[in-house]
Amino acid sequence: MIINFRIKQLFFDQPKVVKAVDRARRQVLIEAGAGIRRTARASIRKHKGKRNRNVASKPGEPPFSHTGLLRRFILFGYDNQSKSVVVGPLRLHGSVIAEVLEHGGTATVTRVERGRRVRRRVRIAARPYMNPALDKELPKFPELWRDSIKRA
Repeated sequence: MIINFRIKQLFFDQPKVVKAVDRARRQVLIEAGAGIRRTARASIRKHKGKRNRNVASKPGEPPFSHTGLLRRFILFGYDNQSKSVVVGPLRLHGSVIAEVLEHGGTATVTRVERGRRVRRRVRIAARPYMNPALDKELPKFPELWRDSIKRA
């Protein structure tokens, strides 16, 4: 009976260990999500020219911020159910422009021409900002995990 109790203590399914691992996982993933969000937001800059603010960034470079909405609405969240973190822009008013900027594609844009609104479908080349942010933060992940599980 005593031997059986000692063997049970050697396994990692003890509630104390599971609780410490869950706490560490949550904290590390939150820090990773915050880092990716910070890097993605920093990559989206305002256009430096004052005369023509509607200039687009070059394909392959992060998009310029014209209104600040894209930068402001890049968020992250920890999902307790799947024990994972999700980082990315919110879909504003049903718009897919954030996704089109990241991967490229077509989108419908509305412009005012000669005093009236005109809707056109335009092809937009990829201007990735989320994947480069992940790639930049990825080497930092092992350091986030180092010594993350503390003894209780």
